[in-house]
Amino acid sequence: MMIVALSAYAKINLFLRVLARNDDGYHSLETLLCLVSLADVLTAERREGRGVTIEVTGADLGPAERNLAVQAAAAVMQATGNRFAIHLTLTKRVPVRAGLGGGSSDAAAALQAANRLAGDAIPRHELLQVAARLGSDIPFFLAGGPLALAWNRGERMLRLPPLPVAPALLLTPRISVATGEAYGWVDSAKQSGGGRGAVALDLEALSRWGDIGRMAGNDFESPVFGRHGEIRAAFEALVGTRPLVCRMSGSGSTLFAIYRSGRDREDAAMMLGQKHGTVSLVETLATPAPGPEAVVAVT
Repeated sequence: MMIVALSAYAKINLFLRVLARNDDGYHSLETLLCLVSLADVLTAERREGRGVTIEVTGADLGPAERNLAVQAAAAVMQATGNRFAIHLTLTKRVPVRAGLGGGSSDAAAALQAANRLAGDAIPRHELLQVAARLGSDIPFFLAGGPLALAWNRGERMLRLPPLPVAPALLLTPRISVATGEAYGWVDSAKQSGGGRGAVALDLEALSRWGDIGRMAGNDFESPVFGRHGEIRAAFEALVGTRPLVCRMSGSGSTLFAIYRSGRDREDAAMMLGQKHGTVSLVETLATPAPGPEAVVAVT
């Protein structure tokens, strides 16, 4: 028996711009992705037989066959000849359907874990292609860097030097936002609005939180806030805690704030309480997420 374990970290979008809808129905994005310390834990156990099974604690993720982690492990098994079975155990800590990439991060962890159980049979560059076929943001999580500028569906990336570690706060309202609906709202807003202005990204500016705060933005915020007053109210309350950066992550509904000090963050958490949703105290990451070489193996 062999077991491997990985942490599957959440992400926040420091900025997110929806550029265009492609012929395949997906939207091209431009986004700055940053890992934070909140993480699910995934273990993979090699067993006799064939197929992938999963046991989940901490959240109801629906049918196993629709779980991205199961699909990821199954893709590795198919590519390596289905020589054994895998049982996944997933402990969910990242809020589900909240814009933090929890499912995508779980899938990236499952790719790495299954590949390790298969003796690292799939080269890293080929595993990245598998990740891109599985879904958005999975290549970012698989790459493991704490900060990246990404385009299209997140499969094209420029890995950047990490920002300084910063105390952060996640505020997840009690309402979720359906990603498909959110894209529809953005499309409708674009049809009635003007074109996007010019922008020049300065890599040096992407290394400082103050500059990040000035360029941060999320195209989903306006349509989501317009349809969900409780999310807007939560955002306004979070802005009132005077963070360096405050935005919504992904298509929502989680909001995040970056602070100058741990004391500022703790004061903000006290001010917010639980009125607007679940508050999580985290840090941004400045070192790469542990990859296959850091997986714990037990034989």
